[in-house]
Amino acid sequence: MKKVYVIFPALAMLIFFGFWWNFSDKFEAKKAAIVAAQKIEKQQKLEQDARDREKAIMDALASQAVRKAEREANEAKKQKDREDRQTAKEESLKAFRDKEKLGRQVERLTADVTSEKEAISKQESKKNFLVAEKNFLKAYVNKAEANQADLTRVIQKIIAADDARAKAEAAAAAAAKKNS
Repeated sequence: MKKVYVIFPALAMLIFFGFWWNFSDKFEAKKAAIVAAQKIEKQQKLEQDARDREKAIMDALASQAVRKAEREANEAKKQKDREDRQTAKEESLKAFRDKEKLGRQVERLTADVTSEKEAISKQESKKNFLVAEKNFLKAYVNKAEANQADLTRVIQKIIAADDARAKAEAAAAAAAKKNS
């Protein structure tokens, strides 16, 4: 029985050692496979991270280009707005100056129109005065011509009367000579 105490444990130990050896080989292989799988997984993860980083960089560069284009478009729009605003201010100022200039010109022309109307009214009153004077002078000339014609007739009558008196005196003198 003493042998049983040694043989069974030795046999159990041999069986255990066989399992252990088998397990140990497989365990080391599994452990190496796990480590290799972890290395492969880690390598794949690093490669994936690198691809993700590269993609993120490309996306960032693309979005940066888009933002840059938007910024340039925004700046161009702002610059155009500034130029449009400046142009509008200049046009407004020019319109104001033109308005002021035209306002002064209207005032000057209004004053000129008023002075010309006064000059026209003076000329019309002068014309009316001259027309009245012309009519007066025509009437005066007509009266003077009528008076001259009357005076000429009166003078002719006086001359005729003087001639008739002289003839009568000559006839009276001739008759007085005859009678004497």
